[in-house]
Amino acid sequence: MNLIILKQLAILSAFVGVIGGLVALLPPFTLLMLLSAFIFPAILVLVYLKQNDLIGIINTREGAIFGSIIGFISFIASFVVYAPISILLAWIIKLISGDFYIPGFLRLLPFDIGTIIVLIFSVIFLAGLSAVFNGFWGLVTAWVYELITGVKKESYQNNSVDFEIK
Repeated sequence: MNLIILKQLAILSAFVGVIGGLVALLPPFTLLMLLSAFIFPAILVLVYLKQNDLIGIINTREGAIFGSIIGFISFIASFVVYAPISILLAWIIKLISGDFYIPGFLRLLPFDIGTIIVLIFSVIFLAGLSAVFNGFWGLVTAWVYELITGVKKESYQNNSVDFEIK
């Protein structure tokens, strides 16, 4: 796999994950962002890369691999932004009003070391699940691009993605 494309995927999917984590801090959008983390990151990043000619022709296999990478990284980035800020907001609200409120699913957890370990494992599991779903949506995105353009990457060509350095 091409390291330049892998770096582009990692940076863009982390950016999408950070945006999702920030939007998830708003209580009405927490569940919506969790559910959309399983669908939209791969579509957004792959369409952005194709529209800006940062990747060339990709086949469905590469679309699935790229989607999986995007899904895993974006979910981890989303949680890394969401969890500390929501805990900080809970402490601030507790200091100001005396109520202990944590937005989202973190409100159900008592914070001891065992719970944090279980939380880390569950986040890794959900990131893997997000990778599977985003792999599917990356495959669909690559397939739709093949249908729209009518250009198919030949199987006898090099298995890496073609791109131009400008």
